[in-house]
Amino acid sequence: MNKTKEQISYNMKQVKNKDSGIELLLRHALWEKGIRYRKNVKDVFGHPDIAWKTKKVAVFIDGEFWHGYDWENRKKDIKSNKEFWIPKIERNIQRDIEVTEHLHNEGWTVLRFWGRDVKKHLNECVQTILEAIGKDGKD
Repeated sequence: MNKTKEQISYNMKQVKNKDSGIELLLRHALWEKGIRYRKNVKDVFGHPDIAWKTKKVAVFIDGEFWHGYDWENRKKDIKSNKEFWIPKIERNIQRDIEVTEHLHNEGWTVLRFWGRDVKKHLNECVQTILEAIGKDGKD
């Protein structure tokens, strides 16, 4: 089904850059385990979605479209405004790499989860975070 430019524009404006459904899902799961955190941390390079500054653990939850999941195959699916979207998403991919490298160089543990993994494997994502922050999840 082809959408009009107005419909596409409206849909893109509805996309949240923070407090998305997948972010809330992961944060609620952590909260239920008694894990407290900082969200949308502006004073940490790359502005992680969730962070523990004293433990130097940063979590990013990446949406598949915006961050280029399976990019070499998916970029072929972009039908309209390719000259805009392809460079934009490729720059997002490059920025993600730069942020991860910068934080690693500063001694941070960086965890990146695809939105689909948070939805399908929430418990595994939570367990990975618990291990990174030094909790076993059994308390």
